[in-house]
Amino acid sequence: MKKTIPGWDDTRITSSSGNIFVDLGFDEAEAQIMAMRVELMVSIEKHIAAQGWTQAEAAKRLGITQPRVSKLKKGAWDEFSVDMLLTLAARAGLHPELRLAA
Repeated sequence: MKKTIPGWDDTRITSSSGNIFVDLGFDEAEAQIMAMRVELMVSIEKHIAAQGWTQAEAAKRLGITQPRVSKLKKGAWDEFSVDMLLTLAARAGLHPELRLAA
């Protein structure tokens, strides 16, 4: 007899709100900031990869340590403030912009 875990055969689909952090139950304001941090981190990581920089070279160019670059590449979003990520993006040669939508 095959054992199953209750709920694993649940095939209900829930539509996304467009922000995974809201879907996970975070407060709307906090979820927006978390999504912004992730977007910045992904953009910086993609730029580092596109430039072909090693972690050591990225650290030198960004003005941070190699372990911090490693955390950035691993997506440790809770290790970086939005301010720091904006600074790193600018140091990387990106041109971050903040846009407010009503």
